[in-house]
Amino acid sequence: MSSVSATAGRPAPAHFDAASMPTAQKVFAFATMCIGMFIALLDIQIVSASLRDIGGGLSAGADETAWVQTSYLIAEIVVIPLSGWLSRVFSTRWLFCMSAVGFTLTSMLCGAAWNIQSMIAFRALQGFLGGSMIPMVFTSAFMFFTGKQKVIAAATIGAIASLAPTLGPVIGGWITEVSSWHWLFYINLVPGVFVAIVVPILVRIDEPDLSLLKGADYLSMVFMALFLGCLEYTLEEGPRWNWFSDQVILTTAWVSGISALAFISRTLMVKNPIVDLRALSERNFALGCFFSFVTGIGLFATIYLTPLFLGRVRGYSALDIGLAVFSTGVFQLLSIPVYAMLANRIDLRWIMMFGLGLFALSMWDFSPITHDWGGKELMLPQALRGIAQQMAVPPAVTLTLGGLAMSRLKQASGLFNLMRNLGGAIGIAACATILNDRTNLHFTRMAEHLNSSNEAMNQWLSQVGSNLAALGQTGSEGSTAALHQLWLLTLREAQTQTYSDAFLAIMVCFIVATLMVPLMHKVAPPAAPSADAH
Repeated sequence: MSSVSATAGRPAPAHFDAASMPTAQKVFAFATMCIGMFIALLDIQIVSASLRDIGGGLSAGADETAWVQTSYLIAEIVVIPLSGWLSRVFSTRWLFCMSAVGFTLTSMLCGAAWNIQSMIAFRALQGFLGGSMIPMVFTSAFMFFTGKQKVIAAATIGAIASLAPTLGPVIGGWITEVSSWHWLFYINLVPGVFVAIVVPILVRIDEPDLSLLKGADYLSMVFMALFLGCLEYTLEEGPRWNWFSDQVILTTAWVSGISALAFISRTLMVKNPIVDLRALSERNFALGCFFSFVTGIGLFATIYLTPLFLGRVRGYSALDIGLAVFSTGVFQLLSIPVYAMLANRIDLRWIMMFGLGLFALSMWDFSPITHDWGGKELMLPQALRGIAQQMAVPPAVTLTLGGLAMSRLKQASGLFNLMRNLGGAIGIAACATILNDRTNLHFTRMAEHLNSSNEAMNQWLSQVGSNLAALGQTGSEGSTAALHQLWLLTLREAQTQTYSDAFLAIMVCFIVATLMVPLMHKVAPPAAPSADAH
């Protein structure tokens, strides 16, 4: 029994025919909600290029500072699947407003944090209070628009969903370079206040139904929070602590697994579930969640890998990293009108198939990476990735959510967005593990050939020794310095080869996804939301 049928005995809450609103009002209301979604997604990665500066400002070590990002992700990943139920309780209008207000206030608190503990607490609150804005934009797009307008709206939210995390390191690096890390958070104040004021005035999609609070499945909420929170912690911290050899990681993994089983079994049994898992019985929705998961791997893992390579191997500053990865966003923006034109003429499945395949090709173009790659060398693979993101994400949104009845859209949207974030978390964890394990492997393999019989190495050491002798280092001191330089050079090349391995692993995921696209059914979206959709 679906969540809708389970509530059939209740009086239906009042509703509004959002599609009949004046076009200018709909566009302005939707654009305002997109601003809220953009800043919520941007803040996932805006700190990634500036963690060292934040840690220095708060006198925190690298392990503690990593929680500035992890706490936000854990809180956001817990609230996203709850957003469908919460929007039915409080209405889209007022939940979005409360989320914007909470996100703005906690952004201000993050900027004013006095130590690392307060920063981590405020970031967790920021992610939890602002996370529900993301899936509500997806549902609102299908309620506001029909026909060609719906295609453009889906293209817009698809672009934001992939563009905002991409631009995070760019904007964050620039802000930190020209000002201070505090403005990574203060920058949210003006758009946050604007969204909190405008949304209650213009967004009239549904009305609150506070009766849903009575008899809600609060136990499932606890199971879900434990499941997703512990899973995110395990994925984030696992690579750092060598996975299950650490007792805390082993414990959180067990808690996550047991809680997941409890959550799924209870959700399938209760009459009014907080998350509509039964939507996964529909082929398009299940496949769409899989594609959302894979695109999450691609989006977040590449955003993780590229700045890390530029920082560790090339020694780039936060601003230089941002400028080097900026081309992805530029080419994605340029692709939006092309996608909008194609989406009205070509089956969305084939556009998505092209996008996923192009993403795989971009990962292949990343694989010949060498230690001297910079913005110029990264231009082509990043351009292909930017175009691929625009061609893959929006059609996945339309094909997955566009065919669902409006009564199921809110809860389904939360699940769809959750899969993207889970894909990102798992993708980053897998890439971090690859970087750790494969670096050791490549280093060992290269070291096996660095012996006295290697004539090239002997000539290189002789040349370095001569250079050091000219600087006054002689004898054993010079030999030790030369060997240390050889060790650093070998480590650099081992790390570079490992980044290539990680990009190829992502490529395999996208090849699999590309081959699965023909399994989806063609979607003919409903022309407009009907009265019984609420």
